[in-house]
Amino acid sequence: MKILFVAGDPKPERWTVPIRELLPEAEVHVWDANGPAVDADYAIVWQPPAALFERETRLKAVFNLGAGIDGLLAVPNLPPHLPVVRLEDAGMSVQMAEYVLHQLLEASRGMETYREQQRQNVWKIHRPIKRSEWPVGVLGLGHIGKRVARTLADLDYRVNGWARSEHSLDQVTTYAGTDSLHGFLGATRVLVNTLPLTAETRDILDYRLFSQLMPGAVVINVGRGEHLVEEDLLRAIDEGQVARASLDVFRQEPLPADHPFWQRPEIAITPHISARTLRDATLAQITAKIRAHHNGEPITGIVDTARGY
Repeated sequence: MKILFVAGDPKPERWTVPIRELLPEAEVHVWDANGPAVDADYAIVWQPPAALFERETRLKAVFNLGAGIDGLLAVPNLPPHLPVVRLEDAGMSVQMAEYVLHQLLEASRGMETYREQQRQNVWKIHRPIKRSEWPVGVLGLGHIGKRVARTLADLDYRVNGWARSEHSLDQVTTYAGTDSLHGFLGATRVLVNTLPLTAETRDILDYRLFSQLMPGAVVINVGRGEHLVEEDLLRAIDEGQVARASLDVFRQEPLPADHPFWQRPEIAITPHISARTLRDATLAQITAKIRAHHNGEPITGIVDTARGY
């Protein structure tokens, strides 16, 4: 079998060497934009060029080096019947849960207040948190959304979850479908977005949505930058509907130095680090699936390209 690595990494050997160790029976090639076709059976990709699918016409499946597959699905000539396989967890969901928990605690426990007191040499204890005052709503109940919801519920936060289809989670009240979104938002003070980016979810975090949250809301976006209508968030903050936002993803990355988000103390910015791809776990998962697919065995993580996830 032939495997083609297409990820634009300046040091592709960091990936190809362990791939060869995990799949010694395979030929492993690195994408060369000016080279000939290698007649690959499988491609391991991250935001591949359209030329990949023009040149490599014998692919049996393409494996994405991440859970978010919007960049791959945006390639205009992606063959409609080519199986697209996303990364399932591989250590990312626990990182995301840690990140969201940190941002939630910053807000609910008022940690910035204590840091300011330290700067002023002030010893003052504030009243204990009432978790009932901090209901959390998780938008999206895939692998990551479920892990986030379970983590927060285990700490006795009241957690709601919303997805397009029905889900069931212990200690989490779940909502399904567009008709239930208003009720979900009305019961949410801390909104966590983990949705995939699709035509239906693009720009979902807009002024109308923010207006349906509980007053003084907190918005945590770890989905995609294109989910957020940036000017609507600023308006909601100015009007007091949103008290705080924690943003890890942006429409333009790196975030431009003159972007207004930098100057807003109500907005916490991190440079797309909420969940990093862990190379060893990622390659162990992908190579195991390639071997299984090559042997005619079923695999999980195949994307419904019509739905976008």
